[in-house]
Amino acid sequence: MSKTIFASTLLLAAVVSAAEIPLTVSDVVTGPQSHVRLTNSGAQPVTAWSLAATTRTEAGRTRREVYTVDGYLSELTHGLPGAEAHRERLMPGQSREIPLDPLPAGAAIEPVAAVLDDGTAIGDETSLTQIFAKRAKERDALKAVADAFAEVLPAKQGADAVAALTERFNALVQRDDSMPCRAALEAVQSLQRGMPADQIDQSLQKYADFVKRQYELAAKHAQRR
Repeated sequence: MSKTIFASTLLLAAVVSAAEIPLTVSDVVTGPQSHVRLTNSGAQPVTAWSLAATTRTEAGRTRREVYTVDGYLSELTHGLPGAEAHRERLMPGQSREIPLDPLPAGAAIEPVAAVLDDGTAIGDETSLTQIFAKRAKERDALKAVADAFAEVLPAKQGADAVAALTERFNALVQRDDSMPCRAALEAVQSLQRGMPADQIDQSLQKYADFVKRQYELAAKHAQRR
């Protein structure tokens, strides 16, 4: 009797958890250009989500692949060159086409995890753990970049600042080859191409301010409720 009650409780918890994920999937298209339409049916922006694609092989086995998108930084990066719209946060009531790897006919797509703007995490624990681990790593990388700017810019200007930051970011990339570190190195290196000193200082300060805002956003969204 207790086993039956326990199993029923787990089933109910799973159903409730799935119902709380404020995402709906529609317009499933399989084949070479597989995609779905994802809609935020909740009252908060969804900053990250995981979709599970379940298919059956010819041998009758079930295959499950999980696709995760984390778009919390799109609050700042929206509209910038290189920004991918399908990887941005999903606002309340918003629908968006989400591309997937090629899927066979009959594939079933369902949302299995979501993170809301206030840090509420819903759904599959493995997916959620990976999302917040990645956020924490990104937060730490952005802090390292922001700290480098904060230490160098008050003391050096122009080409001297570029040289000092290039040295700092080269060392940083050796330890942490993440996107914030590589992007900072590339941005600073691009200023070594004959730009006047006053423009160099303005560009460095503008980038430093942007990184600081990214770090503040990352610090906020690395906190799970």
